[in-house]
Amino acid sequence: MTKIIGIETSCDETAIAIIDDKGNILSNLVISQIDIHKEFGGVVPEIAARNHAIIIDKLIKKSLNEANLDFKDLDAIAVTAGPGLIGGVIVGVMAAKMLASIYNKPIIAVNHLEAHALTIRLTCAIKFPYLLLLVSGGHCQILLTKGVGNYQKLGETIDDALGEAFDKVAQMLGLEYPGGPKIEKLAQNGNENKYKLPKPLEKSKNHRYDFSFSGLKTAVRREIEKITEENYNHNIHQKLSETEKSNIAASFQKVVADNIINRIQNILKDYDLNTKNLVIAGGVAANQYLFSKISNFMKNHDIKTSAPAINLCTDNGAMIAWAGMERLKLGLIDNLDFKPKARWQLALNE
Repeated sequence: MTKIIGIETSCDETAIAIIDDKGNILSNLVISQIDIHKEFGGVVPEIAARNHAIIIDKLIKKSLNEANLDFKDLDAIAVTAGPGLIGGVIVGVMAAKMLASIYNKPIIAVNHLEAHALTIRLTCAIKFPYLLLLVSGGHCQILLTKGVGNYQKLGETIDDALGEAFDKVAQMLGLEYPGGPKIEKLAQNGNENKYKLPKPLEKSKNHRYDFSFSGLKTAVRREIEKITEENYNHNIHQKLSETEKSNIAASFQKVVADNIINRIQNILKDYDLNTKNLVIAGGVAANQYLFSKISNFMKNHDIKTSAPAINLCTDNGAMIAWAGMERLKLGLIDNLDFKPKARWQLALNE
């Protein structure tokens, strides 16, 4: 039975996992740096890279122990080679290259976005092609996943990623980083129709499938200024009642859901996708409100909506290992001289 270790260090999680070719997760360890970066309101790249370097060796050893395996039992090493914060990516790549060299194991350079795209196939028997909504702290795209290494990009954000927008709005409301889960929880007690926020690019002819969240963040800030009757400042959230905060969070979340659905609706009108599956992947896929709204819409088009388990939505080593497994089966092995990348397109428009 083929076994692969996956190494992920592209942002603020050091993650190591070991899986086999049957989709069994033999170990899946994640050390998050959320508490370290919380005081800064976001990830500090240099601090993230330093912490990856401190713990990666111990985490690899712990992962092997948990799986009751040794390096000789592994058939390949998969590692995130990009895109991501380059300092962190380098830490993971150097560790993987060292292990591959010492133990003479095949190495697979994994595109972090492809790992998110393929994660659903680790636990579900979903066949190609499928529509993919990839939403995270750093990325927001809609793609047609035709096969391993074969993606057609249909739409993307022209400014901020959705996860980043959640973080910024959370910050405006005085919520701690990361903002996505905090916004979702706060919105549960809110009136999602209280504030009328703009729907970005809804009437744009040139960006029918694209996203834009920069203006939406600005609209939220202006709504806060209107409610409090003062100019925006870092302490303005203290002037908001809990009800007002909940209503803002709910209204923001509703507009995001409506916007995503509108983009997908345009794609369904304009493309013959030849698929009955939509997969939502990336950290924002853990948002149950968004998943429910999108899923209900897709049912009307006879398309099933799926997402990985919540612990596999956010960055993890299992998704890297699985992407490595998919590529290994196709003979897609890399040389040791591959370079880590801060930017790495998953697909270009076709």
